[in-house]
Amino acid sequence: MTAVFFLLFSWGLVRAQTHRQVLALTLVGVTAAVMVAQPSVTSAQGLVGAIQSVLNVINGSLHNALNGINSVRSAMSSFYQTVAWPTQLINQARAQVSGMANQYRNPMRSIFNISLTSATLPQTQALESVMRNQHVGDFNTLTTNYHSVFGVPLSSTAASPQDQVMVDMDDALAKDNLKTLKEMDDAGQMTLAIADQIEDTARTAAPGSAPFLTATAVAASIQSQALTQKMIAAELRQEAGRLAHSSALRKRGATYTNHFGGAIRQMLHSR
Repeated sequence: MTAVFFLLFSWGLVRAQTHRQVLALTLVGVTAAVMVAQPSVTSAQGLVGAIQSVLNVINGSLHNALNGINSVRSAMSSFYQTVAWPTQLINQARAQVSGMANQYRNPMRSIFNISLTSATLPQTQALESVMRNQHVGDFNTLTTNYHSVFGVPLSSTAASPQDQVMVDMDDALAKDNLKTLKEMDDAGQMTLAIADQIEDTARTAAPGSAPFLTATAVAASIQSQALTQKMIAAELRQEAGRLAHSSALRKRGATYTNHFGGAIRQMLHSR
């Protein structure tokens, strides 16, 4: 019977996961051991003796062990607060982040929100407004306002096929870049919102979470660089279209010169 109890008690200690569970199992084990060790006394005396034995164990070795555990825990807590994650320096860093965010966020926002509209006529004001509204769901309105300012596409009776092609391509490049600009403005607002979230999180970030905030900031920076590359690509497309337009004009000039020279030679030969 004693061996079975010992095995069960040992198994319970192994399975215990918290300090309270170990303490409870220890008290139960001590009480049971005392009661089993005194079978000859009366039940009342045995119960009093068992309780006294338990109290002796609690006030003796168990009390010393608990004091040692508390001393170790206090030392570890002090080490974390003074060396690993010093509370004073953490609070100082949080206050510095909050101060910088409060100092620069509103002025930066005011710079981004400065109104740069300059058009004075109704049609041009409508086009400028839709160009700068930082929305991407009104491309049809952008196209309509663009043609109201710069004219509608040429018809087959109004210009030669070469002129129609060049005008249509120039309009397409211009509208494409305007749409790209609207997309960039919309993405820029999202990037600013992410930056504000990172700043707000840094104000109350837990110790050890700095690498995660840094990774988030780096990811946002990479996305911002991708937007910049997209803008550069749009500028290069526009420049390529301008060069192609100039080249087409030179080609047409050369063609007209050849036709004119041929007409003059034909006139001279006819005489």
